[in-house]
Amino acid sequence: PPETRAAARARPRSGPAPVTDVAKLCVCDLLVAQCDVNCCCDPDCSAADFSLFTTCSVPIVTGDSRFCSQKAAIYSLDVEANPPERIFKLIDQVNPSVFCIHATNYEQALSFSSPEMPTAENFDELLEQFGSASFSAEPDSWNMNTDAQNPSDENETYRYEYGVPIQTVDAFLRLPSPVVSSWCSDANPAGFLLNQATKCIRSLSVEKCGNIQAVSMLFYINSSILAVSITVHSIVVQSLNGMRTLLNGSDVLRLPMVLDELCINIVLGVSYHITYTDAGEIIEAAASFVLGAINKEALSIQQSFEISFTQVHTKPVPLSGNPGYVVGLPVRAGFRPQGYPFPIEILFAPLVLNTNKYSQLTILQSTSNQDCLAAQGARTPILFGYNMISGCKLRITAAMKCQPLTQTLLDLLKGQSFPEYVASFGNSQAQDVLNWVPITHLHISEQRIYNIFQSSCQIPISLEMEVKWTKYGSLVNPQARIVNVTATITTTTLKQLPSGRERTIPITSSVVFTDISSPAEPGYKAWPTINAKLPFDFFFPFV
Repeated sequence: PPETRAAARARPRSGPAPVTDVAKLCVCDLLVAQCDVNCCCDPDCSAADFSLFTTCSVPIVTGDSRFCSQKAAIYSLDVEANPPERIFKLIDQVNPSVFCIHATNYEQALSFSSPEMPTAENFDELLEQFGSASFSAEPDSWNMNTDAQNPSDENETYRYEYGVPIQTVDAFLRLPSPVVSSWCSDANPAGFLLNQATKCIRSLSVEKCGNIQAVSMLFYINSSILAVSITVHSIVVQSLNGMRTLLNGSDVLRLPMVLDELCINIVLGVSYHITYTDAGEIIEAAASFVLGAINKEALSIQQSFEISFTQVHTKPVPLSGNPGYVVGLPVRAGFRPQGYPFPIEILFAPLVLNTNKYSQLTILQSTSNQDCLAAQGARTPILFGYNMISGCKLRITAAMKCQPLTQTLLDLLKGQSFPEYVASFGNSQAQDVLNWVPITHLHISEQRIYNIFQSSCQIPISLEMEVKWTKYGSLVNPQARIVNVTATITTTTLKQLPSGRERTIPITSSVVFTDISSPAEPGYKAWPTINAKLPFDFFFPFV
């Protein structure tokens, strides 16, 4: 009857109850009402079927391996019996890890929620919610009930831990990012101390630009991070041909509007900068905008989003990893404060970073003419994991003085300000003095003698740096950590030459990265080692 069909449609459809009993779980049971070969946990198999099995394809069935204690179903075959029999055991398995889950208190996580089935009554509603190129999939727990909150809580600060989503008054600070395709999704929360940079595409037309919230400045600053309001740091306007102009005033809110068949003041990029304390409290939040325009031919725009974090009373410097070094990024370096150590209140003052722009360990940069005197001041950053060598040629005459020449070569090899410390990790903070490795200096004197000066003169001719690093953390996701840095200066002896004679001496600088990780213990997966030599033309025609 029609009443029965209507009641059936209105009745909520729920999936089967989740199976958590390992004795009833069977991942190799693929055939319906049939016995799967060598599937010892298949309930459709009889004793006669088990007698024909050669092995158990799934010998052990467990639940979530992150639990501290759980049941495990063990399956095996007794091949000595006649006929062979299946053996089933249910044991208690203990997780030796310190970090484990004691109990499951979120029952909804045990199974996927049943989707709402389209009907004639709810089709239009579902189409409006899920019919666009992207849709929000945030959990209901993200929507904070502001009415139930204590009004005094709005003025309280919040201490964050690494990776925790940054809360705002209404939900979380969102950093739009691409979903399965390149279309923007506004459901990506920004995590504390997680520097991110994303790009995505958003559908847009001139006629509807004023109705789309995600292209308006107000969408990104209309909510405060609890007691901290998001301020506008700068506004850059980009023309249709790509030219950018920095506006003098940043306190003016520019909203999208249609002007002469153009939609202007649409958000092309947002860059958040968060300032926090060492206790994890956010004290300042600023946003920089890039606004642009589109014409009626445009159907979509590309937006870029970025967020960075700086601890108060420290200088922002680019990171080279988080936490471990990333191959190809510069090795970070710095100096110790003069007069260190200080009393405890000054002990954790930031390290005075070296004078190069980004606080990096650098090496002599080779020039095309190979002239050492012309190469003074030319430096290139040392990139983690990249063995490098550079050099130049020094033309020495009898008129040169020993002491000035020695100092010139030292400045050439080490730079004007050679750092004293190297960061252990790619994200080591300057105030964490234990995360910085001192550079060990060694001196070697060669026996080679150049007859140039009348009295013997020791001059440096090479700088060799060795960076020892190790894999730190778990084998699943090891992090590169620098544990030792050695800088070796090699000198040679010069003696006087007859007047008018000249000599050319090679000056070299090099850096070598050495992995000193300990081999894996027995029972663990060891790091693969390939001891083979590639053919000389393996990469031809590439260098």
